[in-house]
Amino acid sequence: MPHTIAVPETDIDIFSEEYLRDPLPAQEELREIGPIVRLTRYDVYACARYEEVHRGLTDWQSLQSGAGVGLSDFLKERPWRPPSLLLEADPPRHDAPRHVGERLLSPRRLRGMQDEWARVAGELADEILGAGDAFDAVLDIAQRFPLRVFPDAIGLGPHGREHLLPYGDFAFNAFGPREGIVERLAPTMGPTVAWIDEQCARENLAPGSLGAEIWESADRGEIPPEQAPLIVRSLLTAGVDTTVTGIAAVLHALAGDRVQWRMLQEDRSLLPRAFEEAVRLESPVQAFFRTTTAPTTIAGVEIPAREKVVLILGAANRDPRRWDAPERFDLARDPSGHVGFGMGLHQCVGQHVARLEATVMLGALLDRVDGVDLAARPVRHLNNTLRGWDSMPMRAEPRRA
Repeated sequence: MPHTIAVPETDIDIFSEEYLRDPLPAQEELREIGPIVRLTRYDVYACARYEEVHRGLTDWQSLQSGAGVGLSDFLKERPWRPPSLLLEADPPRHDAPRHVGERLLSPRRLRGMQDEWARVAGELADEILGAGDAFDAVLDIAQRFPLRVFPDAIGLGPHGREHLLPYGDFAFNAFGPREGIVERLAPTMGPTVAWIDEQCARENLAPGSLGAEIWESADRGEIPPEQAPLIVRSLLTAGVDTTVTGIAAVLHALAGDRVQWRMLQEDRSLLPRAFEEAVRLESPVQAFFRTTTAPTTIAGVEIPAREKVVLILGAANRDPRRWDAPERFDLARDPSGHVGFGMGLHQCVGQHVARLEATVMLGALLDRVDGVDLAARPVRHLNNTLRGWDSMPMRAEPRRA
């Protein structure tokens, strides 16, 4: 039998307001305590180092998603909404929905949208910069651009789109404890959840849209009809909130850095790398949970069956055991292998959407300005799972003729 070691414990609260406002000091402490740590506040195991997080993301046989990727255990309690077929299901139930989602959101399929999305990005950049050199990177760009292009691609109508961001915010908050943020938001969510459910119905999706194609997949027998609205709902969540945070992360990383801004102006092939490096640095999704299916040994620690394990993606993406100078945004770095979009079977199906939206929006700005600077201290948005901002005031340096 393998030799197992005792697991260290800590009272660090990964859902406290202090942690959510600035998780980096606590994440460093968690990495140094050990490869596996017991969080006594929630009675769960935690991995904060890259190697163990990567193992947890790729070993779906031992660490399942079907019991919920948040703190709640779906084997013991009823989820607040039907579990996501893309995020909270394991093979074989996960296979067909995943195939449909990957086909619709593949890089090849999205290339057909690139020119139109670039046109919209240019219009938005002209609109913002036409009002002056001051703008808010979150409110004016990171939120507005995805809400202009992705709902159209899914096939949503023009009314009610203001529900998308609050819904996604609540969905990611719900991966944490029920008290605190979730408890405060839940009473306001009824109309938003009802609107989301309504949009996922076949009759409310535009013909030829991605959402309509999901229903057509059901018609062909690729998925059961009852799964179609659940997949539409998953795409609405996957394609908005993390994209908003990713776009803001790129602009935050480049603020005040004229050298790397100029590198991107001169070599647009670096745009995908800039986005991946920003995702590594900021990790829009900070953590997801798994549940052990049987007694499982990780880094010498034996974890019993039916135990929750939190994989702290943000800590792994800044692990100095994996990355040199991990706190620095560096276009010379190869960020491939970061776990900002997960890894393995449950890797984020919407990552190609986020990548395309971020690169075309950044490209539009590169065409028009010679750099951006923070005009005031950004305001962090507190969410149990996402790390982003409420506001990021900036000033743009006009492009030299």
